[in-house]
Amino acid sequence: MTETFVTAINCKDGRAQLPVIYWMQERFSAQYVDMITEPGPTNHILNATEQQIETLKAKINISHNIHGSKAIAIVAHNECAGNPISKEEQKQQVSQCVDIVNSWGYDMKVIGLFVNENWEVELIEE
Repeated sequence: MTETFVTAINCKDGRAQLPVIYWMQERFSAQYVDMITEPGPTNHILNATEQQIETLKAKINISHNIHGSKAIAIVAHNECAGNPISKEEQKQQVSQCVDIVNSWGYDMKVIGLFVNENWEVELIEE
């Protein structure tokens, strides 16, 4: 059987990890989820320096070029200590980040997710 991968740019908060992994595995019939983590990942992307963006792209390149990842999710979550803003603002940031990551030209489906107060994944942008 061929190994299948997808990718998530997610918060380092452990509460947001498993819900995203399970959701991505089910949604994309993937065995593995490459997790790229940052505290407050949407805020990180929106305010990143050029060097930070290049570092993020290098991590995506491993998932895409070596693991063959076919999709990437940008994730925000409830009660994020790294980006303590409202749910509505977080969802807006997710949509902005989806546009940014799409502009990088990867041959991957880019989606936006929000992990709510019940630690359930909501699809925001596809």
